[in-house]
Amino acid sequence: MDASKKGINDIFNGNRILEIPFFQRSYVWNDIQWERLLEDMEMISQAKKPYFLGSVILKQQMTSTESIVGDKRTLIDGQQRLTTLNIFFKVLCLKNDENHIFQRMFELVDGNLALWHNYNDISSFKKVLELTSLEEVEGNSSIIKAYRFFSNKVDINKLDLHAILKNIMFVGIDLGVDEDEQQIFDTINSLGVKLTTAELLKNYFFSRDQPEDFSRYWKEVFESDEETRNYWDEEITTGRLKRTFIDLFFYSYLQIKVQEKDINVSTKDKLEYSKVETLFESYKNFINTYHLNKTDILVEIKEYAALFRENFDSSISEKEMTSNYGIERINNIIFGLETSTLIPYVLYVLRNNSDTKVITELFAILEAYLMRRMVVKATTKNYNQLFTDSLISNAILTKEDFVDYINKSADKVNFFPSDADLQEGFHNSKLINKQAAGIIYFLESLIRNNDKQSTQLLGLKKYSLEHLMPKKWENNWGMLDKPEDIAERNKKLLTLGNLAIITQSLNASIRDASWKIKVDGKGEKKPGLKHFSGGIETLSPYLELEVWNEQEIQERAEKLFKEAIGTWFVS
Repeated sequence: MDASKKGINDIFNGNRILEIPFFQRSYVWNDIQWERLLEDMEMISQAKKPYFLGSVILKQQMTSTESIVGDKRTLIDGQQRLTTLNIFFKVLCLKNDENHIFQRMFELVDGNLALWHNYNDISSFKKVLELTSLEEVEGNSSIIKAYRFFSNKVDINKLDLHAILKNIMFVGIDLGVDEDEQQIFDTINSLGVKLTTAELLKNYFFSRDQPEDFSRYWKEVFESDEETRNYWDEEITTGRLKRTFIDLFFYSYLQIKVQEKDINVSTKDKLEYSKVETLFESYKNFINTYHLNKTDILVEIKEYAALFRENFDSSISEKEMTSNYGIERINNIIFGLETSTLIPYVLYVLRNNSDTKVITELFAILEAYLMRRMVVKATTKNYNQLFTDSLISNAILTKEDFVDYINKSADKVNFFPSDADLQEGFHNSKLINKQAAGIIYFLESLIRNNDKQSTQLLGLKKYSLEHLMPKKWENNWGMLDKPEDIAERNKKLLTLGNLAIITQSLNASIRDASWKIKVDGKGEKKPGLKHFSGGIETLSPYLELEVWNEQEIQERAEKLFKEAIGTWFVS
């Protein structure tokens, strides 16, 4: 890597092609950026001092000895600025009747443009940059809008072409052919430029001479219209990171693919390919090391992507959840309870099992497994290995196979909690709010009688978690004399028997009030639990009690446990 100060002449030298990755997204600058750049150019014309316009990162490409142009570089960072400068200088040169200066600076020795644009903008860019006089250009792309802006705004009396060419400076970073593109990607992201692993993959899979393949295997799948683009660009939180659906998909597909027996991927490589932060490098290494055909991979990607889009929906936790086991409830676990490690395995099942009944039974036992483990606070640290490797490599595609695999596994970290474990969990586990709300919500959706319910069950994210006996109980719930009684109360109020979901958080003055006030509220402006219970089966019956104490918490926990073993059954 070489970094240095560079002027226009150092970047555009008549013998260097600057290639914007062909399938990179469109030019997006607008009036705000154009106005700022024009003001900068007027300032340079007046001050006649060096002016830095940010960084330009170029990566060396292999060039053919037969080519008249001896230097070809990929423009990694600087697309927006260099595109805008080309349009600005074109307009200024035409207005000055000095188009020959533009040609000398921004065209190659063979007369072609030095900046090769992407597939979205190449037509508009060439249309503008090949003009021989100022004239109206039809079109509505950002490239043409930029041309119109500068045509209308450029005042040759305020601009000194030669001073601008002499004084514009960049921080130029030149990268060799073999430099790590994933590292480049991370560097660009740290500078605030929006690139995704998917964009790097797009340019890895396709070249400028493959527009039909690009359309068939990528554009139709990921970019066919605004709705499609919005789906794949959606971001969700996974752990401490935000990741787009398209990156989640490519990660999931790779985890499935590397488990194929006939490819025989080494354990070491599987571990390397499971790293989220090096996904692009993993694809390149996987395809090259195991001599896979790119077109075959693209055919599969298209099929898997259709399944992914058909089945994975993050908005599901905003809607009423069905009581029927299946992909909708699994979506709530994945997105509502942030368990995205399930995605590769669920996608694998959907792709490799066509029997709807068998899939539904498998998803039911998967829900039982995950929810039971959540209740007992079992560790999730091994989920990534389980759901991206073990279950897929062992072709676990039925309920019976799943239960058998978990029970026979030598690794007891992934144990299937028994009924006794579950009972203990309902009475004693102290859970974080999101988990506790999820457990109660999932039970609620299964036990409520929808035919007799006048109140609709809202989406998971519409509910708040409430401690029926408040954490600050000392002022309004009676004093306790013995330290052991105080400790027992403080322990019990954090367990599932004392936790409920309600449609809106209570007013602070109600939350810590006595049981009667907490249930009934303080008039219309400060309603209580009855107002926000909305016919919730896991809460409403208990709001008729005169008192709420450790005994009632114990009895409610036992009732919830019995509902759980009737719904999250093992066999």
